[in-house]
Amino acid sequence: MVVEKIRIGIIGAGQNTRKTHIPKLQAIPGVEVVEVANRSTTSSQKVAEEFGIRQIRSNWEEVATSDAVDAVVIGTWPYLHCEASCTALVAGKHVLCEARMAMNADEAGRMLESSRSHPDLVTQLVPAPFTLRVDQTIRSCIADGQLGDVLHFQAEYQSASLSSLGGTLHWRRNKKYSGENVMVLGILYESLRRWLPPAERVSAIGHVFNNRAIDPDTGKPVAVEVPDYLSVQMRLNGGIYGSFLISETGLHTGSPTIKIFGTEGTLQIEFVPDGKLWYGSKINEELKELKIDPKKTGRWRVEEEFINAIRGEEKVRLTTFETGVEYMRFTQAVMESYRAEGEPRKT
Repeated sequence: MVVEKIRIGIIGAGQNTRKTHIPKLQAIPGVEVVEVANRSTTSSQKVAEEFGIRQIRSNWEEVATSDAVDAVVIGTWPYLHCEASCTALVAGKHVLCEARMAMNADEAGRMLESSRSHPDLVTQLVPAPFTLRVDQTIRSCIADGQLGDVLHFQAEYQSASLSSLGGTLHWRRNKKYSGENVMVLGILYESLRRWLPPAERVSAIGHVFNNRAIDPDTGKPVAVEVPDYLSVQMRLNGGIYGSFLISETGLHTGSPTIKIFGTEGTLQIEFVPDGKLWYGSKINEELKELKIDPKKTGRWRVEEEFINAIRGEEKVRLTTFETGVEYMRFTQAVMESYRAEGEPRKT
């Protein structure tokens, strides 16, 4: 069978792009990664040699507008996602963009508008990976009434610090590159929205514990603006209440979890290592692990879905630009509340 040849250009070969996107794309018949532009010519050359990419470009615009490219993978930090995506779409390229979607909700909206202006082109965001294995089972538990009426939920995601006090500033804690994104806030909400209604209202408090770092671009100490501790209260459509506790200051924090509490039962989701579920009803004395039906077990298939969508074999589901706009609006509302010391905000 003859398969359609698809030529891929890489804009920003970050860790996820090198570890996952490039190898998985190269494993698909008929797909060739033909160009790359990273932050420097030296780093571009290194990636090209590692993966056998024949053409390096001096800047990302050359990849986005190249006649030798059918689709681009944007693996940069969020500061370039909007400009690179819109430029590539105008140039007639399909776009797979790394999470988080953009610097803020306005940029995300512009990306969606550009996508809708080019309906013949495929656009996709890299999805939140935490619960892919168990998403369908969670939806079934809720839809089948095993929890009864969902009342509230509690999500906790704590980890060690990305950078110590006075250490090198990580891009995720550098507002210049990350914008309104903070820790795993947006992609945690993306996971939640696969099973529960959208948030109507949020209130957030937080703190910057590791508040000084060395800017790797200048070598000088700078103040850190992005919080490394965040507590979010929210109300979802339908009167469901819940909370996020996210921090990067903890030690011995355990596995990130979400607990969903209903009138008839409780469901606990453990993210690490591959997603486990624990369930207890009124008649159970404790939570017991749920066995996942192999037919309902999800997996990572981002690159496969992107290429299939270009070939017209399926539509993008995880994750659409529409979903990205929703989680960016949520993220921005949370950060506006944080800056207003917990004053509630509509999403």
